Amino acid sequence: MTIRVAIRHRTEYLFDREVAIYPHQIRLRPASHTRTPINAYSLKIEPPDHWLNWQQDPFGNFIGRAVFPQKSDHLSIDVEVIADLTVINPFDFFVDESAEHYPFVYDEALKVELAPYLVITEQGPRIREWVANIPKSRRETVDFLVAVNQRLATDIDYRIRMEPGVQTCEETLATASGSCRDSGWLLVQIFRHLGVAARFCSGYLVQLAADEKSLDGPSGPEQDFTDLHAWCEVYVAGAGWVGLDPTSGLFAGEGHIPLACTPSPGGAAPITGATDRCEVELVHTNEVQRVFEDPRVTKPYSDEQWLLIDALGQAVDRELTREDVRLTMGGEPTFVSVDDMESAQWNVDALGEAKLTLAKDLLLRLRQRFAPNGLLHYGQGKWYPGEELPRWALGLFWRRDQQPLWHNPDLLARVDRDYASTVDDAERFVARLAQALAVSGDGTRAAYEDPVDAIMLESALAPDVDAATADVDAPMERRRLARILEQGLSNPVGYVLPLDVDPVTHAWCSSRWILRRGELYLIPGDSPMGLRLPLESVAVADAAGRPSSAQANRVK
Repeated sequence: MTIRVAIRHRTEYLFDREVAIYPHQIRLRPASHTRTPINAYSLKIEPPDHWLNWQQDPFGNFIGRAVFPQKSDHLSIDVEVIADLTVINPFDFFVDESAEHYPFVYDEALKVELAPYLVITEQGPRIREWVANIPKSRRETVDFLVAVNQRLATDIDYRIRMEPGVQTCEETLATASGSCRDSGWLLVQIFRHLGVAARFCSGYLVQLAADEKSLDGPSGPEQDFTDLHAWCEVYVAGAGWVGLDPTSGLFAGEGHIPLACTPSPGGAAPITGATDRCEVELVHTNEVQRVFEDPRVTKPYSDEQWLLIDALGQAVDRELTREDVRLTMGGEPTFVSVDDMESAQWNVDALGEAKLTLAKDLLLRLRQRFAPNGLLHYGQGKWYPGEELPRWALGLFWRRDQQPLWHNPDLLARVDRDYASTVDDAERFVARLAQALAVSGDGTRAAYEDPVDAIMLESALAPDVDAATADVDAPMERRRLARILEQGLSNPVGYVLPLDVDPVTHAWCSSRWILRRGELYLIPGDSPMGLRLPLESVAVADAAGRPSSAQANRVK
């Protein structure tokens, strides 16, 4: 999702008289290696009577060289950049095998090319001490870069400094504070001491206000912001130049738009030039404005936009109907926990510790909004190959005429909660249900696990395996056998009460099932009992108690 912004940067010099303006070099054009997509760029210079020539310096930076043939009492430089702040993963780069771990050594040819970025110009005692305290043990290069950058961000406080130029590294370390250009230059020198090629980078920093307050940290700026900024770039074989911002301790992202990258800060100055001696007033503005925003989770369509979308959809539907075009649509939404996005249950596993609980919470919230008197149903859904059980499916049903299907929400059970119900509870429930529905309880049947299945499972085990025990990592059949044997083959696992509605009286009725094996043995498996009934083996007793394969005789 993209937010397109316009950066408008104006620098104006007001002179106390008309003066000669000597050639100026302007380094305010996004560098070719910027990862932020640049849609448009413009540079407007006054006085209008001038010549502008674009060139590149030895390091590949764009330089606009402006020549002014006439005297003027002012000089203004207006820059506009249109950029797409598409989210960039700052760690999305490849590292060559030779540089996967620090310390690494550049090959000879590369070292020659990087020579200007390996020159150490600051060797005071403070920077040497700071570098000496960095662990030199072998570790992954990315972890090393992160650690050095974050340590410097912690040690040096950021402050706005209006004085020109860049502090020496000793000054920055002595005061433990500096501007972005001071800490950026310090980080460049630190990496060079560590044998890593580094360069000074000047550019725009764009920070946009978040749509929502952060739940677990600072929310960032209260309003959209941009300004000239400085940071450091290091060269890693395979990855190329990688930006690190010591002011924040973060890697450079989509908000970092480099303008000029040079071995020393002086070569990256945004504007350099001279005039005749005079008094001058500097006026400087730097603003960012959102010019386009894709709808996103944190800032969806407005109500007015939804009305327009709905109106368009209705018009499309009318056209499709008129042309007799028929559409079908499939698919289903995917939900991910905001607090636990990386765990297996939200990426590869069918189930997990919290998934069912959160799904039930969502179901209850949907019920409260769409159908307060709706009926909840907990059942089984799709059964994918290789999975032991079908997925669970949670349903919410209501009537179009708004007549309630369920009155007391306190009686709704949680499917993710163990209520410690027993087989005796099931027997008492079936008896009370038959009484409440005014049907005969003679049709109630106890249900058992199939002993034949248990014998077959046990016979397949090795002689030294205890059939009654199995850990969580054991195969499904082993765990099922252990559970059956623990309960006992002669003990029922539940009770069945057949129910139907008399087509004449519309009253509830029941009937008695007759089975060839006498008892009701469930189909082997781990699904709930109601899904394992051997219905194809059931005969129904007629009024005289004789088995009948015809439709069940109803007992009022």
